[in-house]
Amino acid sequence: MKTITTTQELIAYCDHARSFPYVTVDTEFLRERTYYAKLCLIQLAVLGTSSDDDAVLVDPIAGEDMSLDPLYDLFRDEKIIKVFHAARQDLEIFYIEGGVIPAPLFDTQVAAMVCDFGEQVGYETLARKIAKASIDKTSRFTDWSRRPLSDAQKNYALADVTHLRDIYEYLAKRLERTKRTPWVEEEMAILRAPETYVVSPEDAWKRVKVRTVAPKFLSLVRELAKFREIYAQDRNVPRTRVYKDDALLELASTKPQTISDLGKSRLLLREARKGDIANGIIEAVKTGLACPPDKMPVAKTARDKSQINAALADLLRVLLKTKAEEVGVAQKLIATASDLDDIAMGDFDGLAMKGWRSEVFGRDALRLCRGEVALSADGTSVKIIDLT
Repeated sequence: MKTITTTQELIAYCDHARSFPYVTVDTEFLRERTYYAKLCLIQLAVLGTSSDDDAVLVDPIAGEDMSLDPLYDLFRDEKIIKVFHAARQDLEIFYIEGGVIPAPLFDTQVAAMVCDFGEQVGYETLARKIAKASIDKTSRFTDWSRRPLSDAQKNYALADVTHLRDIYEYLAKRLERTKRTPWVEEEMAILRAPETYVVSPEDAWKRVKVRTVAPKFLSLVRELAKFREIYAQDRNVPRTRVYKDDALLELASTKPQTISDLGKSRLLLREARKGDIANGIIEAVKTGLACPPDKMPVAKTARDKSQINAALADLLRVLLKTKAEEVGVAQKLIATASDLDDIAMGDFDGLAMKGWRSEVFGRDALRLCRGEVALSADGTSVKIIDLT
């Protein structure tokens, strides 16, 4: 197996890859101790069986002077499809590291959900069912930043892209046969959007689950979350190493304004009660308290369950199950339980009512809400009856 550690070797492989219609891609990384993922290894494969030119490892740690620009140029090449499985974290790494999102893009996990393989099906399952391959999982949780890599690690890493070729070709043909390729392309548009991978400190508070939605309280949550995000990004440490969400909410409630006040916290880490973090907390609280009313954040109004037509929501669940089984698509990819509750409340602007989802489910859901269709049991199945 070939491991690339120099820019010239990477240029040669990327030039070779341009002779093929697609390249399969995977990464190994660490993220437990950092805010941003540490890229440890990149696996690439093109059509082939045994040649070192077909499947390679790109090692940015052993090749610390190697430039990844040739790879990023390949990612930008619109003539070559870049194939991933469960691509989101890999794409985030490439966007943060190189400012590039591969295109065109194909995610086999999304495609498998459209092709009746269930919800968020794992790579090992697809490898077993499609490529008839068994993957040794013993190297999955190893430290990918340590060198040298063992042969077992290398073999495990390469398996993530070699079997992916068979998986991709099978799914791509099935999508073409069922005319569902545009469905997957709609999903890829979300993965290609840069905003998918950027956390703005100003919006970090929206990720914190709160029970109190009073604007004054939310002002404090916003400033504390903003400071935490900036601190974590600047120092490349996990946000939980600054302070966890439960501590953040405690701080928003107690409003500490001095170092002495911080010492009374039950949930704040010891390291956060002094130095830059402590000063940042006090300043964030001060800013939150001084926020004028017209600048205070407003939480998305919690759904009032009393406004949900429960019977209609139940019918929508039956309709969703029926349509998902009929077309062989994972239910959660079409609509979530929250989507169904929104529809039952009269909100028809959600994702489930747009694009291919409208074709599969949304149109009939709308007709059901309007009383234009009914559901009827037919033995072990459910039929949709037109009432117009």
